[in-house]
Amino acid sequence: MPRFKIVVPDDFPRVLSGSTAEDRLRALGDVTIHSERGADQEVELIRRIGNASIALNIRAHARFSAQVLDACSTLRLISIWGTGTDHVDLDACHARGVTVVGTPGANANAVAEHAIALMLAGLRRIPTLDAELRRGDWARAPIAQLEGKTLGIVGLGAIGRRVAALAAPFGVHLLASTSGPDNGRAAACGAVHVPIEQLLTESDVVSLHLRLDPTTIGYLSRSRLSLMKPTAWLVNTARGALVDRDALLDALQKERIAGAALDVFHEEPLEGADPLRALPNVVLTPHIAGNTPEVIDGGLALAVANIESFLRDRGT
Repeated sequence: MPRFKIVVPDDFPRVLSGSTAEDRLRALGDVTIHSERGADQEVELIRRIGNASIALNIRAHARFSAQVLDACSTLRLISIWGTGTDHVDLDACHARGVTVVGTPGANANAVAEHAIALMLAGLRRIPTLDAELRRGDWARAPIAQLEGKTLGIVGLGAIGRRVAALAAPFGVHLLASTSGPDNGRAAACGAVHVPIEQLLTESDVVSLHLRLDPTTIGYLSRSRLSLMKPTAWLVNTARGALVDRDALLDALQKERIAGAALDVFHEEPLEGADPLRALPNVVLTPHIAGNTPEVIDGGLALAVANIESFLRDRGT
């Protein structure tokens, strides 16, 4: 019986190579793993996928467009390590009979912890104080606390709900807003569901947890950002494109909001000349919120299990 061709076009930086998940994957077919940069280029991505039937997608910089799918006509499954699908043309996949599966919830705890850490780092000015102290300064400017603040959570998927659970013991007042129907999710995690405009107006910290799709690109527009308090912080561990970049830069540079703590960006990696790097009221981390051993191992295992299920359902 011919073995399925399986390709991993984007294991850069490496997480799958050398893992126990790799051993499981190689038992399923003829596997090729590309662990060098280049999957962000369409021509190179097409070359790497070639005539494979299955792609295990590690990084969102590999974009599965209609053009890629047309060129790789034997592709039947894209198994994604992660929950985001904004780099995959789902309509084109559906039209071409390509199944797309992810690992929802695998990184929820880790990303939620990181969101809380970013909130505290911003409010308590930890990066700034650390830098000042290393320079020999003994700065004693006031810092802020999370207790007693209003935390607005935008999006109540697995990560948003976990943020609510972790934040509650700090003694915050929880507001929540969703891009679609709430269906009781806010009340279930101790939050009050309100329209996004009310959440932005009343929150001291706004934490983004929406899925990026055509309806949520630029969800925090210039007009919506203008509703935030001048003392408020924006935390984004979801996707950079959820926020109007120019409007955010303007709000930060003119101190229309207190600051932003960001793990995701419009272009990744963040360029050396990016103006965000120079702003003192910004906390930056390199899209690393879910990069823990537990998430890596568990998520990769789920991504391989999805391939196993696909092949089992096909009777192979």
